[in-house]
Amino acid sequence: MRLSRKGWNNVIIFSMLIMIFFLNGLHKKIGNDETQAQLQPLLPVQSFVLTLTFSDQKIERIGTSWRTTALQNEVPLYWQGTEQQLSELVYLWQNTALMTTTLPESVDLNRSLTAATFELAGEPLAWVYLLYKVQGQYYLFDKSSQRVFMLDLAVAEQLFPSFNFL
Repeated sequence: MRLSRKGWNNVIIFSMLIMIFFLNGLHKKIGNDETQAQLQPLLPVQSFVLTLTFSDQKIERIGTSWRTTALQNEVPLYWQGTEQQLSELVYLWQNTALMTTTLPESVDLNRSLTAATFELAGEPLAWVYLLYKVQGQYYLFDKSSQRVFMLDLAVAEQLFPSFNFL
């Protein structure tokens, strides 16, 4: 089999392309094991939070500041207008990274303790986080990406400060 110089150049070019695609795919398979627990941020990196809604109140961005409004008439506002606490809570959600895990089989997905809903700039759908407690352990389920995080009571109390954990 005799190839011209142009033919050999084409063979080399196509073989290099095939090798690049193969090695690129192999690299992603080796470096990314989905079954292992990983430390992952709760919200997307550099996300811009517009609103954070709990079952009893809503925190919303007004320009560069934050305000909270009650969603239920009989429930008092937890923060009572302290803008710094609102900003710190949103910052905590944006910068907390937790270990991923799987939900135990005994969890009833329709019976969460509480929920937090985020509206992010540039995102068409809200990000919903559901908090579950199973045998003394707390789990946070991210409905948007179907991830499950394991957290302890202290972190749960920080992320959901208006919820009564007693």
